[in-house]
Amino acid sequence: MEQNAKKVPSPSKGILQSEDLYQYILETSVYPREPDFLKELRHVTASHPRAVWATAPDAGQLMAMLLKLVNAKKTIEIGVFTGYSLLLTALTIPEDGKIIAIDVNRETFEIGLPVIKKAGVADKIDFIESEALPVLDQQLHKHGNEGSFDFAFVDADKVNYWNYHERLLKLLKVDGLVVYDNTLRRGFVAMPEALVPEHRKKDIELTIEFNKFLAADPRIQISHASLGDGIIICRRLH
Repeated sequence: MEQNAKKVPSPSKGILQSEDLYQYILETSVYPREPDFLKELRHVTASHPRAVWATAPDAGQLMAMLLKLVNAKKTIEIGVFTGYSLLLTALTIPEDGKIIAIDVNRETFEIGLPVIKKAGVADKIDFIESEALPVLDQQLHKHGNEGSFDFAFVDADKVNYWNYHERLLKLLKVDGLVVYDNTLRRGFVAMPEALVPEHRKKDIELTIEFNKFLAADPRIQISHASLGDGIIICRRLH
């Protein structure tokens, strides 16, 4: 177990009320199966002041299984940070797989890039420093791209989740998956408004509305999983 190894600060994104239970899940089922390169990147990220932005390892473990289940080969990631989920995807997809990775900040991506290169999967990644919407529109205008992607992961600006969703559904194959992160917002989505900090109210409102939107979207099958800070898994139906 990782608890017997060198202790590394790791901000919890789990929404379980029991921190001990969340650590039990990580140390029993997640960390023992976490690839060494992912573990290294997680440790590198832990010292970053916004380390909590990184994909939660338990959510990442499920993502790796989903990637395998759909035989993902062509993927998109919106919001990269230091690259934990990006590296996870690159390690999981085939040798000839490709990832379009979009983030407005290359500086944080550079933190994880040495580990990604060490893992030998950097050639699978096309990193684009940009706002995501123009890139998605460019992808839609490329011949043959519509309906060609197997998987997408979104962990970015919540105000644009609706816009990302519409474009990603066009880019994804039928039966392709898109996973949205931060859908439970540390449990604030279920709290009385009076208990939500003022500076977080707008983001929480956006998340609540987006969750309702996905639940009512007839084009997708969904599963809302209480892993990390909450993820909604969407399968394109038609």
